[in-house]
Amino acid sequence: MVSSPASQRVRKLPGERRAEILVEAASIALNEGLERITLRAVADRLGVRPGLISHYYPAAEDLVIAAFVRAVSEEREELFPDDGTPLERMAHLVSRIEGNGAFELTRLWLNARHLSRFSPALSEALLAQEYLDRTRLTVLIEDGVSSGDFAVDDPFAACIRIWVAIDGVGSYVNNAGSFDYEPFTRFVTDVAEWSLGVQAGELRAAVDRLQAA
Repeated sequence: MVSSPASQRVRKLPGERRAEILVEAASIALNEGLERITLRAVADRLGVRPGLISHYYPAAEDLVIAAFVRAVSEEREELFPDDGTPLERMAHLVSRIEGNGAFELTRLWLNARHLSRFSPALSEALLAQEYLDRTRLTVLIEDGVSSGDFAVDDPFAACIRIWVAIDGVGSYVNNAGSFDYEPFTRFVTDVAEWSLGVQAGELRAAVDRLQAA
């Protein structure tokens, strides 16, 4: 008796299956939170048994951490494009943050910082990803100093000021009510202009052009 094509399972290569698992786990992390990542939740999305997920990730914590790293790594590439002048690239970063383009990412970072209190492994992964973010932003600022877009004596100090502004605004992401006062909604722009030595209004104008496009 010959099995029908519909009844035949397609065996995927280990690398393909692992990537597939991470895609679904990262999606859950961004849209629902790290707490909602379970072996069964990912298995249900893929239409497989939970045992298959545990074959690749025996400990649920390992899957949670891998999903966090994948999600923030992919979003980092969205925040830091390679094309454009340093001012344009900075405007892109600020625009995504202030325009809620990174809304899910902001929630994920807040979620991970809370959970890292109870998971040394997640805390270590979080610190590693923060280092990568700071490195990318510092390089961008250094590029701007070289091109004349930014007037900064200490690019790393400017990086820290901007990230503190981003994190500070992000801490309100779960508020039920809106807080639409301009000093808050444009806080990252204002801090970035001051930190980068950019002429007042220049970065804001670049951000506004992107948001209007």
